[in-house]
Parts: sequence; structure tokens; C-alpha cells
Amino acid sequence: MVTLHSGKQIIIDNKRIASKEEAAAVSQEEAFKNTLTYQVLKKHNHSDNMEHLQIQFDSMGVYDNTYVGILQTAYASGLKEFPMPCVFTNCHNCLCAVGGTINTDVHKYAESACRKSGGIFVPPHEAVIHQYMREMIVNSGDMSIVSDSHTRYGTQGSVSIGEGGPELAKAMLGKYYEIDYPGVIAVLLTGTPKPWVGPMDVALSIIGKVFKNNFVKNKVLEFIGPGVHSLSMDFRNGIDTMTTESACLSSVWATDDKVKEYFEIHKRPQGFKEMVPGNAALYDGVVEVNLDTIVPMIALPFHPSNAYPLADVIAEPEKYLKMVEKEAERVFENNKDIHLDLCSKIHDGKIKVDQAAIAGCAAGSFENIYAVDQIAKKMDKGLGTFPFNIYPASQPIMYELNKIGVLNDLMGYGVRVKTAFCGPCFGASDAPGNNDFCIRHSTRNFPNREGSNPATGQIASVALMDSKSIAATAFNGGYLTSAENCPVVFETPSYEFNEHIYENIVYNGFGKAKPETEIVYGPSIKDWPEMEPLKENLLLQVASVIRDEVTTTDELIPSGETASYRSNPYKISEFTLIRKDPKYVGRAKAAQEYEKARLAGDSAKAGEFYQVLQAAGVTTSLEELMQTTGIGSVLYAKRPGDGSAREYAASCQKVLGGLADICIEYATKRYRSNCVNWGILPFTCDEAEINLEAGEYVYLPGIREAVEKGAKEFEATVIGTDGSSRKLMLALKDVTEAEKEVLLAGSLINFYKNTK
Repeated sequence: MVTLHSGKQIIIDNKRIASKEEAAAVSQEEAFKNTLTYQVLKKHNHSDNMEHLQIQFDSMGVYDNTYVGILQTAYASGLKEFPMPCVFTNCHNCLCAVGGTINTDVHKYAESACRKSGGIFVPPHEAVIHQYMREMIVNSGDMSIVSDSHTRYGTQGSVSIGEGGPELAKAMLGKYYEIDYPGVIAVLLTGTPKPWVGPMDVALSIIGKVFKNNFVKNKVLEFIGPGVHSLSMDFRNGIDTMTTESACLSSVWATDDKVKEYFEIHKRPQGFKEMVPGNAALYDGVVEVNLDTIVPMIALPFHPSNAYPLADVIAEPEKYLKMVEKEAERVFENNKDIHLDLCSKIHDGKIKVDQAAIAGCAAGSFENIYAVDQIAKKMDKGLGTFPFNIYPASQPIMYELNKIGVLNDLMGYGVRVKTAFCGPCFGASDAPGNNDFCIRHSTRNFPNREGSNPATGQIASVALMDSKSIAATAFNGGYLTSAENCPVVFETPSYEFNEHIYENIVYNGFGKAKPETEIVYGPSIKDWPEMEPLKENLLLQVASVIRDEVTTTDELIPSGETASYRSNPYKISEFTLIRKDPKYVGRAKAAQEYEKARLAGDSAKAGEFYQVLQAAGVTTSLEELMQTTGIGSVLYAKRPGDGSAREYAASCQKVLGGLADICIEYATKRYRSNCVNWGILPFTCDEAEINLEAGEYVYLPGIREAVEKGAKEFEATVIGTDGSSRKLMLALKDVTEAEKEVLLAGSLINFYKNTK
């Protein structure tokens, strides 16, 4: 059972919520400082107060879906040498190129950059980024920044953050990460999970309770309580990774002897520090989790928060699958030829799934895969033709599983064991067939996250489950099965970490930069385009209107095969919103052509775009408009940016001439940060439903002056396709001085160019 306690709460002795009388006797000022979060943030803050933080990190990590763009930004901004350990892994795209030399060219680019500037290069198939960071880099009390939203090393006593590329570039330059002090939510764990319950079951139980009501949005989750001690490190890591799907900012856990042992196993005993909250700690709310009551769970498409007891779905398959089919109609409303038929998966009252996978930072642990082996032995039958794929999260984990015979067992039963790769998590491998229903222990089940493409008539779906129940299903002929139906006493053997695997293949150049090294450029690697500073006025055409309650970054720029073009801003931008609004790219490009004409001095062409201003009563001469009024596009979505930290969700808009976003609120801080760092004005509007349509125009007179003066509100003029005009009040909330300078410059790259 998961219970939410809203409002300020005092936790006593790391065990229980204080009574009103106990809370009244505690100094809230002191209790505020007793959280783990405060301890870590205080240590890393370089501002003169704790309300507005200026953070410097201890380490950072990037991977092959993001690092070229980040490095290009950093080098253009003056990067010489990495100021802290910076890990480059190759776990996202080592298998997904559409052809040619793209992937290896990118890897050579990163390796040469590591030699030049003193980075750490982890070759393909060796480790997914978060597993390597856990094993080799992060210490108790640390803060790390990584270019992936699932940056969670809280179990080691760290407060680490997943952010978009420009924030990583800033860290590479030794600049501060600026953020207001976040709210802190205690996750109070009690009890012990049942043997058939795994970390994903606990995580989905929490996510299902907190995501849709924004209970923990942009806050730090602090895992405390006696229940922590009942969990192994792999179990904790499995929960911790999934906290991203709650919409929280980060996480941190109290440390204990198991954490100490983890550091000792990984030959880094000096990395451990005992970390517990003070005797009375003040939180902004509490998520109380009784581990005794957690049952096997399933998150149905198309979000991890669609969490239900697995037993309920098994008992009433038609009810739940029809619910998903109805949701699919909404999700794919722009793809009228798409029809998801999941009820066809019901055979004799049971759900027959088409595929299973266990992979990535959430699932590829030693303990998870060992549990699968125990269930396989318990059920003792092969898979037949049922596809079941397992990806250990690192080569050391694979080595140990192989050494004790687990991999032999699993392959003997028909399981396909593959190397460390994030592919199943974002559609770069194991893409299912059309109309398939798959189960995965991975981080996300967003629309098309599995690799399908509605624009070409393809549709599949994924449900998230724990490895134990996935194994029970796979070895039961693919019929949806709970691990509770095949109970096993899991006695996981001790784990031995072979450090020589990394010693023999990882390039560790930290502190040993070789500036004379030439960066290796493959033909697919292109620099960012030139970007203009913010003009005095803007005239923007609405390129897309998305009225979904939440828009994910996967919808803004899809993952999977498109990521093969991640090093070419022009090619990857062609995929912007391709699965949500296929007309967006064409509309944005059409507006951009007028801006190109303006910059080239072609007043005849640009004048065609400016003609709509007459409807708003603007009588400015064409000559003056050419000098003062920039042309571009604007995107409206209610709550954009849930999900990935990938900065392409913003940069692709900018490459296509996008100069502003309008929304009710931003789904995540990281997406808003990406927009700002690419010079996209992050407008919000307090109206519940904004009356905008694709093809309309938004005129922003005096916008540069407004930004310069720190205006919180701005009156825009909307010009309809029928020539009518109306006013729209927009807000520019929480724009810091640093963000203001970036917006005025037109991008982070421009800002650093101008301040050299």
C-alpha cells in the first residue's frame, strides 16, 4: 500500500511521521537542515544563500545519442579540458544506424575528444551509462549531471540530475547549474517485499500514486525508513532508476552497511559515507510505502503511471485491453488509419503477449537476471518460439553471470542473451511486429517508444512489468502470468566484481588531456547552424497545436531509428513531431524560408510574410520591419516535455526556425531548460485552454526590451487566418538573469561566443 501525506511533515528518527504534538516541539528551521537533500545541496552550493542554488558537480556523463552535440556546443564555447571526470559511454546507438559508417564515426569522434580534453571513454557493449556511473564513478554525498533523464544514483547517497545537452556543456566549461532550492518528499519505507515482488513492482506502485497528481513533480525524493534495510542494492537501484517516471527532480537514499559493502565489492571503499537524516527532519510531503503489501504490478500503455495490480488485469483482460485501445484512439488521433487491436490477444480468457525483454539501467542487474534463472529452473521448460531477450547492464555483470552458469542456463531454455545496450528501452532494438503487445522491464512505455512508426501504418505497444513476472510469463508460453504463481526462494549468491574488464578496455584520460589531439570528424557530423540574437520584435506562425494533456519528448522528437542522425542537426530535425503532427516540419520550414529571405535582404519575399501585420494595425515600414522584426514559428502544447532529457526535443525546433513555445506549464524542468538554452522563449499562459490554431500568427512587439527588463507578462497579438486579430496574455515566469542573457543572445552557444 502506498499512502500520500501532503503538507509539511516531520519524520522522527528516520522511522515514522511525527504526531502533531511532536512536530510542534521541533524547530522547523533546524529540521529543514536535517534532510539528506539539504546536506548534499549545501555542500555543492556556491551561491550566497540556499534559496537560489549555484551547483558545481563532482562528475558528469554523456552517451552516444547526445555527446556530439554537447561537445560541439562546449568546444564552440571555449572547452579546453574537462574540469571533472566526464564519462562517455556508447550504449544507445551502437546497433541502430540506418546504414553507413555513422555509429563508428560518432564513437571515434568521442574517443578523440576524450584524448584531447581528458575524458573517460567506455567502448560500445561494455556498459549502459548509469551502470558504469554506479560501478566506477559516483560516491556517497556526490552530485553528478548526466545527459539522460534516468540519472539516478540516489542509492549511493548521491543527488544526481539528468539534464539536456546545453546544461552538460555548461558543466564542461566549469559553469554553475542554477536552480531554486527544490521541495523534498520523504519516501518512508516499511516492511519487507514478498519473494515474488521485484523493484519494478514497488516503483510502479509509487509512480501510479504520484505522477498524475504532480505530488512529487520537480522535487527530490528522499528514501528513508526501516524498510530500506530490507532491500538489496540491486533492488534499490531498480526502484531508484524508475523514480524519473514520477516527474521528480532527483532522489537520494539513506546509506547503510549494504551500501558500504557495495563500494567494497566494486573496489572503491573510500567512496562510502554514512548518510542518514537528522533525528527530526522536515519534508514537503511523505510517500509512505508498506513493502509488505506491494503486489506484482503492470503499467499498461502508454505511460508508466498507468499502473494496475497484475492480478486484476489477468482476471479481467477485456476490460483493461479495451481501455488501452480507447486510449490509443486519442494518442493516435492524427493517424486515422491506425487501429490497435489488443483484444485479439485474449485466448481462452488469457492474454497472450508477443515478446518480452529485460534491459538497461532499470533491469539488467545481476540480481534481476539471477531471479529469472531461478524461475526458469522452477518451471523447467523451453520458450518455444516466444522471443525473450535479456541485456545485462555491464560486461562485469555478464562476466559474473557467465562464471556461475546463469547465462548457460538461460540460453539453454531459449533466452537470447545480448550485450549491454539501451536499445529495447527506446526502440533501437527488438522492435516488435505490427499490433504486437509486449512486456518489458525497462524504463518507459510511451507511444512508439518500442520502435513502431504510425506515420507508415505501424503500431505496437508495451506494458512494463518486473523481471520476475516477465520470466513467469515467458516460461508459461507467453500467457500473462504473475510471479506469485510460481514462487521461488531467491537466494542470490554473492557478487564478485571483475575490475580488470574495465581496466583492459576503458580509456581513462581524466587529468591527462592531450590538447594536440585532432578531433576525428566523420562525414555525417555537422556543426550547429548560425543562430540570430533575439530581435526587437517577432512575428511567428503557429506550426503545430497539440491539445494532449501531456506531450512527451518522444513525441516532440522520436527515439529509435531517428537517433542515427543525432550528429547532424539538419537531418534529425526532419523528424520533429513526425509521429504526432507530420505537418509540423513543413509548416516550420515554410516560415523559416521567410526568415532566410529577411537575412538575405530579400524584402519582396519577406514582405509577403509581414503583410498579415496590417490586420493588427501595424503600419511600420517594410524597411524597418526587415531590420527589427524576426520571423519564425511557434509551437503550442499544453504540457510539453515529459520524459527524456534529450535536448533534440528543443534544438530541432530551433534548427527549423522555432523561436518560442507556448504552453500551460512545462512537464519537466529539463525540457524548459533545453528550450531556454537554444534561445526558444518559454512562454506560459494561465488559461486552461488557449485558443490557437495551426497557421495563425503570433506577433510579439517589443519582446527584446521586455526580456531585457525582466517582464513577467507580455501582451501578444494573435492574427487569425481570416485576418482577424485578438490579444493573448503570455507569461515569462522564473527567467533567471543567466537565462535572460542566453535568450537575448539567441542561444547558449551565442552567449559564450559573445563573452569570450
